[in-house]
Amino acid sequence: MSRVQLALRVPDLDASITFYSKLFGTEPTKLRDGYANFAIAEPPLKLVLIEGTAEEATRLDHLGVEVESTESVHAATARLSEAGLATTEENDTTCCYALQDKVWVHGPGQEPWEVYVVKGDAGTLAKQQSSTCCASPAATDTEEPAAAGGCC
Repeated sequence: MSRVQLALRVPDLDASITFYSKLFGTEPTKLRDGYANFAIAEPPLKLVLIEGTAEEATRLDHLGVEVESTESVHAATARLSEAGLATTEENDTTCCYALQDKVWVHGPGQEPWEVYVVKGDAGTLAKQQSSTCCASPAATDTEEPAAAGGCC
């Protein structure tokens, strides 16, 4: 089963967790410092909340499609490349407190999309240094996701 991912950078993580728990009738599947994610069955959605700054309104961080296997990520990479989209691959990267394989593309408005598979939990390790995981606020102005900033 695939599901769409929506990652939001929120000014008040606790209030957002309370709101989305009520909205979707479920508690977060993973909670870490400055981070929460919900694996929502209906509608099939991975909702990721990333703590931002109190002065900013909630904003889109990135979008994604979670797939079931590394082979599905490779198939998406081939399909996207053949369609003429610039792709950035990351294999065995640590992001969102999980070990993942993924491919990134950008929409016409520079919105970052990832197609990814979660291969295992990474404990308290949020992000490895070389990962483009979870773009920093300044990354929305660039072609590539930024290596700096918080992780999803």
